[in-house]
Amino acid sequence: MRRKPVVRAGLSALLVLGALSGAGGAFSTAAAATGGDTSEAKPAAASAPSATLVRALGKDLGLTTDQARRRLSQEAVAMKLEPKAKRAAGTSYGGSWFDADSGKLVVGVTSAERAESVRATGATTRIVRHSAKALDAAKARLDKKAGKKAAPAGVSSWSVDPRAGSVVVRVRAGHEGDAAVRAFLRDAERASSVPVTTEKAPAQAPTTFAAGTVGGDPYYTGNVRCSIGFSVQGGFVTAGHCGQKGASVSGWDRSYIGTFQGSSFPGNDYAYVSVGSGWWTVPVVLGWGTVPDALVRGSAEAPVGASICRSGSTTHWHCGTVLAKNETVNYSQGAVYQMTKTSVCAEGGDSGGSFISGDQAQGVTSGGWGNCSSGGETWYQPVNEILSVYGLRLHTA
Repeated sequence: MRRKPVVRAGLSALLVLGALSGAGGAFSTAAAATGGDTSEAKPAAASAPSATLVRALGKDLGLTTDQARRRLSQEAVAMKLEPKAKRAAGTSYGGSWFDADSGKLVVGVTSAERAESVRATGATTRIVRHSAKALDAAKARLDKKAGKKAAPAGVSSWSVDPRAGSVVVRVRAGHEGDAAVRAFLRDAERASSVPVTTEKAPAQAPTTFAAGTVGGDPYYTGNVRCSIGFSVQGGFVTAGHCGQKGASVSGWDRSYIGTFQGSSFPGNDYAYVSVGSGWWTVPVVLGWGTVPDALVRGSAEAPVGASICRSGSTTHWHCGTVLAKNETVNYSQGAVYQMTKTSVCAEGGDSGGSFISGDQAQGVTSGGWGNCSSGGETWYQPVNEILSVYGLRLHTA
């Protein structure tokens, strides 16, 4: 592993030098200047994962090298297949997820007649009672209620679970008997046309992962340190709680990078920072010496159950799996909607950093609970939503 001074130099190269070596080879300064392919949704042919990436994923997920390599290959297929299978399911689409045991994409369908069309795409099917549209509508009603009256602190989050066909509300351990929590659950059940179930969440409340000033890390705004998410044409995306619109941003060496051009938190947790003053963007996610620096080739969305890795300035590179999508997280500052939950750990200062699956950008780190010594869970804001909101183009290799 590289010593820390070398890691810091590598970080400046992310936005300054434009000539890092990643899993797919060197990215030239000329390519950085022209921007390369800017397609954000259609992945290029995936390069074979490096041996170090396979080992790192295997370590975090408890897989052998062969198992990790096979899983990455299966997930790449599932990622490309999911949009096609969803179209085939039509209005009977009940959600989809990656099944690690079979290595297949599973698609829930409410109609047996549509199952054959879905299977023709290469996915497997499961008959479910409720469509994804019905599940999402039920969760949206709960979001609306929580928007009018804040959810109690004993409620950690809530999301749709297509596998269970319900809206799942996660209650922090020790708060199950709180009067406010019981009232929230009763209201949720009365307002829902689909089942509402509960799960026990850790006692620790979810928090964002910004940190106070520590020298030598990726970027600062005021006395807050956060992490760069993904390069876009003209800047980078990151977490909204890291800075407000108009805030000045400096790099790890305290030189001026640019300015927050847009920021949203709570409700959302995303932001766009423009760069200048000699800094420019390259489509790279730092591996921090654990794995080779990764080239970003697109932003095809990974399904629930797929493996995913995170890069951040405090805890560097860690991997896990996608646990849930469209989850509402009940931070102390207010609810944040449409988040994706993962089993990846994170700590203060990792906020805004990159979530990536294979060579496909997934989102920017928001918050969670736990740490990278004892474990935890982390949420991210999906990157495609950020690109759409600000009209940005992902910088791809």
